[in-house]
Amino acid sequence: SRVVVQADGGLRTGRDMIVAALLGADEMGFATAPLIAAGCIMMRKCHLNTCPVGIATQDPVLRKRFTGKPEHVINYFFYIAEEAREYMAQMGFKTFDEMVGQVDMLDRADAISHWKAQGLDFTKLFAKSEKQDTTPIFQTELQNHNLGAVLDRSLIENAAPALEKGEVVTFDAKITNVDRSAGAMLSGEVAKKYGHDGLPEDTININMTGIAGQSFGAFTARGVTITLTGEANDYVAKGLAGGKLIIRPPENAAIVPEQSIIVGNTVLYGAIAGEVYFRGIAGERFAVRNSGAVAVVEGVGDHGCEYMTGGVVVVIGNTGRNFAAGMSGGVAYVLDEDDTFAKRCNLAMVDLAPIPAEEEALASQGHQAGDLHSHGLIDVDHHLSELDAARLRQLIENHKNYTDSGRAADILDNWDEMLPKFVKVMPVEYRRALLEMEQQQAASIAAQ
Repeated sequence: SRVVVQADGGLRTGRDMIVAALLGADEMGFATAPLIAAGCIMMRKCHLNTCPVGIATQDPVLRKRFTGKPEHVINYFFYIAEEAREYMAQMGFKTFDEMVGQVDMLDRADAISHWKAQGLDFTKLFAKSEKQDTTPIFQTELQNHNLGAVLDRSLIENAAPALEKGEVVTFDAKITNVDRSAGAMLSGEVAKKYGHDGLPEDTININMTGIAGQSFGAFTARGVTITLTGEANDYVAKGLAGGKLIIRPPENAAIVPEQSIIVGNTVLYGAIAGEVYFRGIAGERFAVRNSGAVAVVEGVGDHGCEYMTGGVVVVIGNTGRNFAAGMSGGVAYVLDEDDTFAKRCNLAMVDLAPIPAEEEALASQGHQAGDLHSHGLIDVDHHLSELDAARLRQLIENHKNYTDSGRAADILDNWDEMLPKFVKVMPVEYRRALLEMEQQQAASIAAQ
């Protein structure tokens, strides 16, 4: 009675929705069909920034081709609902709820006798609840999630002077792994009053200790700085919106930080702005779909910077395989001490350490200048530009100051020796677009 069962996967018609309901689903998730109603033609180029109908692209020329309207999707669901009502009428159901779980209304003889179903046992899938009393077989009551007692209530209370008057506040808090999405409600209060601009940097300073639950620091707003002494689970900094997160192990921890996991998987998922500094290693899919945040971490698992579209990531340790898969924007700086990073990087969309001087060097050697964009055929034995070096040093200094990182201190103490070991990872098309923008700006200035 308290559980909401949702079914999805290939739902297209009202009949599909009826079948899902009869099998016990309270809700249905549609994805592909509404997308097609909005104009998608399934070219499967979503990750290449070349969507011909202007949906999954940032190219202004292609975006002009988008002709979809909300009414198109609305009309599609009207047709879905109309077909579903026709089936309900045929079966004699007046409401959707009374249809949920009535699996005996499914005519399944042909499906079970079909040759593809030989050897498969659907007995439990098609079994109807044995309870014949008044126990409902669909969702009838809301669960009490105890939101009145979550950690963020106390965070909001302690941050009241900052929220109401913009005053700087600093306070301590303890956190456990059952405290999920810590800081999200606080950031919501900041957004309500100050919008995306938020508060000035470091207006709300929270010093936490303990082990954070899932989605620690989700949607953290500008002006909010959370320092966690401990460790955190998956989805740290999900949707980061301008705030700052710092995670470091306790001083008495019996671990080597640069060899130990400090945050879980899928960190910085969909972040748009802000900074994070982690003294330790992150799990898999670090900075997936990051579109603007800055991050420094001491190692990452597989699929780092996957589908990243913006921002800056600095990895001062080892990386897993398939780094930069689907990465279409942003920049990553990776410390490659043993010259093996190129084997673990997905070179389908990125170049390693592309600098203007390399273009000139290629041309002088008789190669076409455009060879810089040939995927996978890359010379990584060259230095970063001065701008890259300055940016990288500043971020590592920040990391040292915020986390007391010994790893960062060693790199800074041996800067001239360590700098050549960093590799810059940058998407080919992203770099081309930036160069075009610079040329257009220079041309407009010259014209004035």
